[in-house]
Formats: sequence, structure tokens, C-alpha cells
Amino acid sequence: MATEVKVPVLGESITEATLGEWLKQPGDAVAMDEPIASLETDKVALEVPAPEAGVMGAHSVAVGDTVEVGAVIATIEAGGGSATKSATKTAAKAAVDAAKAAPVANDEPASSITLSPAVRRLVLEHGVDPSKIVGSGKDGRLTKDDVEQYVKSGGTGDEVLAKKGEASSAPIPSPAVNGAGDNRGEERVRMTRLRQTVAKRLKSAQDTAALLTTFNDVDMTAVIETRKKYKELFAKKHGVKLGFMGFFAKAACLALKDVPAVNAQIDGEEIVYHDYVDISVAVSAPNGLVVPVIRNAEQMGFATIENTIGDFGKRAKDGSLTMADMKGGTFTISNGGVFGSLMSTPIINPPQSAVLGLHRIEQRPVVMPDGSIEARPMMYLALSYDHRLIDGREAVTFLVRIKEAIEDPTRLLIDL
Repeated sequence: MATEVKVPVLGESITEATLGEWLKQPGDAVAMDEPIASLETDKVALEVPAPEAGVMGAHSVAVGDTVEVGAVIATIEAGGGSATKSATKTAAKAAVDAAKAAPVANDEPASSITLSPAVRRLVLEHGVDPSKIVGSGKDGRLTKDDVEQYVKSGGTGDEVLAKKGEASSAPIPSPAVNGAGDNRGEERVRMTRLRQTVAKRLKSAQDTAALLTTFNDVDMTAVIETRKKYKELFAKKHGVKLGFMGFFAKAACLALKDVPAVNAQIDGEEIVYHDYVDISVAVSAPNGLVVPVIRNAEQMGFATIENTIGDFGKRAKDGSLTMADMKGGTFTISNGGVFGSLMSTPIINPPQSAVLGLHRIEQRPVVMPDGSIEARPMMYLALSYDHRLIDGREAVTFLVRIKEAIEDPTRLLIDL
């Protein structure tokens, strides 16, 4: 008897999702609670677990289809013998035939390859170049099995090629002169629900808010020296590294207390001021940036903030962040510096009214109070804000408060 696999409850107010990837094909053995499919919602990607052990039955929906909560997407057949597998033989054979007939897109640069959340997670975990892996999925797409086999083969791809039946002696077409010829191609890929939502929200912010960005720079010498002096003791006592985000989160809490408008939001014809600070932090996930929230950051110490951010990073990588993790937020900190950004104008995350952008640290000549010139580790700060609510004076004051706290971290301890 077959057991239906249904779309689970996705979170408050979320009624539908997009099927991102089938992790199990018809005929595959399945353990209870083993992920069999990946779903994409407006904010996160999540996996659908098998309700019981058995053999994967027929898929009821295809990758890219929109499915509602409670909808049946597949079945799990009882047992694991050949009789059960025969019941799904037709579906399994169709999947294999599609894989064999699919073109191999192995010459594309890694940046142009579209990866599902589960596959992207594996690629990041093992640090492999996806462009060097032969894809067996539809249209040459990579599957989890492709990546796992590639890693098992020691990164040579021999095992993958043998598995896919590729002839190693097949001639390699010569590149076309001046980029012309038959090697030029295009690929149309449906936007994920997450990317669609991000696009709508960011465009809405530009259309609705009166966006403006103001800049300042900060000398990171004191923070760098503080981290260097206490990092080992901090890690030993708290079990987490002392990072830059802890300093900026604490500095932001102080600055938001002094300039409450930056922590407020517009609701119709009213301004809502918050006596708490819920900081949204942008972290990198396999399917794009996500923004989980550090709640009541004003009540936290450095260790709690760093532990919270570290946990967000781990769960973003393995795809276990929930809708609740990203709900709310009164202010956002985005650290583009980890990617090498020198300067940017970040866009606010509605209904928030401001976002602080951090950038890379680099040695720059600075004129000191005594007139001498020294090379100092400097960082540009950017505050994008809704000018309907926040005046220029308030924005500048906020950045000055951040600068003062970072250049003299003692202020963070005595609440100045």
C-alpha cells in the first residue's frame, strides 16, 4: 500500500511553494524522515522528509511546479523488494532516459551554472568547481549524486564519467574564433520564488521609500587590536570567535538608542518607534542571501551575538533556517566587505527604514591629529535610509555614533 507524500506546513501566511528538486527518483530506497524533495518558498528552501521507509513511488509534480500546502506530490511504496521497484519501473526508466538524452553542459563557467539549493550546498561544503562535473539531470543539470560521485573519485571525474557512460576519447570541439560559431548558447531558467520575492521587495522599496545614502569612514585599529588581544581568551571562555559583527551590532544598538528614528518605521500615517532592537543580518545561503533576525540585540553581550550569528551562518548553509528566523527585524546590517566590496549603497528591507552597509578593510593614508601621515586600516560605512522618516542630520549623527564606538570600543562597555 502506498503512502502519500504531502507538502508540509510552510509557516505563517505561507500557502504555497515551488518544487525545487527531487532528491529521490522513482525506485530509490527511502529511509523514514530522509529528504526526498526540496521546496522553495518566498524566503527559504526546505526539504520534504519521507513519512515512512520504503521505495520512492511516482512523482505527482515536476520541478518548477507550484504546490500548495497539503497537496500530494508523490508516494512511498511499502517494502523494498523487486516487486515494489517493478511498480515504479516505468517512471524510473523515463528519468534515466531523460538523463542520457540530456546535453552535457560541462564547458560553462561555474558562475553560469544553475544549481538547486541541495546541490549548491554540497558544492560549497566540498569546495569543488561545478563546471568540472558532468551533469546527469535534465538539460545537463547537476544532481547531488553527480557531486558526491565526483568527490569520491578524488575530484578527477573518472568515476562520474564511467557512471554516465561518457567516452573519454570523445573529441573536444575547438573553440570558435573570436567567440563566434556554434558554441554560443543561451539558457532560460525560471526565477526561484526567493529571487522573485527579493526582486519585488527591493523594487517596492525603491518605488515607495525616499531612499538616500550617507557615508562615513572608520579607523578599525582599536577593534583589530582588541580582537587580537582577547580572541584566544574569548574563544576559550565562550566557544566562539570574536568577530567584527559583534562590535558593529553593539555599536548599532547604542546609536539606535540615541537616534530612535533610524530604528522606527512608517505605518500608514503613523510612525512606529521600537524600544527594542531586532537586527536583521544578511548571511549567504546556497540559494542566495537570507536575512535572519537577532532579536533583542540590545540585551545581548558580545558572546551571545557572535553565537547567534554563527548559528545563523551554519543553518543558512545547510538550509535549516525557518520562516520564524527571518520574521520581523527593525534594522539591518549588511557586510559586503566579506565579498571584497569597497563601497555600496544598500537598499532598505521594508518596512524597516534603514540599513547599515559594512565594507572591506584596507590600509589607507590618514592625516593624524599631530599632522603626521600614517597607514591605517580603514573601512567605509554606508547608511541607506528612508528620507520620509529620517532627516539627514539624524543619519549623519547615527554614523558618527557608530564611528565613535568602533574607534573607541570602551564606549561599548560604559554605554556612551
